[in-house]
Amino acid sequence: MKAIVIIPTYNEAENIDPIIDKVLAQDKDINLLIIDDNSPDGTGDIVSKIADNSDRVTLIRRKAKLGLGSAYIIGFRYALDNAYDAIIEMDGDFSHNPDNLPDMLKSLEDADAVVGSRYVNGVSVVYWPFRRLLLSYLASLYVRIITGMKIKDPTAGFICYSRKALQGIDLSRIMSDGYSFQVEMKYRLWVKKFKIKELPIIFIDRVKGHSKMSKKIVYEAVWVVWKLKLKAIFKKL
Repeated sequence: MKAIVIIPTYNEAENIDPIIDKVLAQDKDINLLIIDDNSPDGTGDIVSKIADNSDRVTLIRRKAKLGLGSAYIIGFRYALDNAYDAIIEMDGDFSHNPDNLPDMLKSLEDADAVVGSRYVNGVSVVYWPFRRLLLSYLASLYVRIITGMKIKDPTAGFICYSRKALQGIDLSRIMSDGYSFQVEMKYRLWVKKFKIKELPIIFIDRVKGHSKMSKKIVYEAVWVVWKLKLKAIFKKL
């Protein structure tokens, strides 16, 4: 299975070198695409030097911080254009463990998408303060109630898509660009009746660098869920 891991970055200089090494060590058939939003800390320059010496690492630089969703859309299109069978989203701060990649790819053999789930077997989150954990869990519950999705972790950002699944979504119609992007992708797959499997993972809060989460991103997610539900009701999704 020809696989590619997509990691959007902004100020991940402390994490990017080791995360690249760890991802590539999982399997010789896994390649890596880094999409850097002109990180002031030089993340893009670090990746550029690595890519110059590795045919498994590709760098796309953007001129500014343009958002998570748009970065993944660029990555998805790159993956489809280059005939990848499995396309994986993951963070570049080690909150998503690269050691889970082989199991995700194996699980994709009988699914259209595999979600690295924090909540499928209770709560599997390490080092988060209680307030943030509660907010995340309640957000997942909120999404599930409104959309009707039978996915325990609809806001998860560690996902493996099959080529077929991404081809089944009109990427030009994606509305979200922040936290809600993850919800929208899963909802569009669910509405189209693709098979989504959840694989339990342990989510570990970043040790180095700073979180990109903000109140604006959370507010966007609150409203986008309703927009998605209404569009599905009127068959305009």
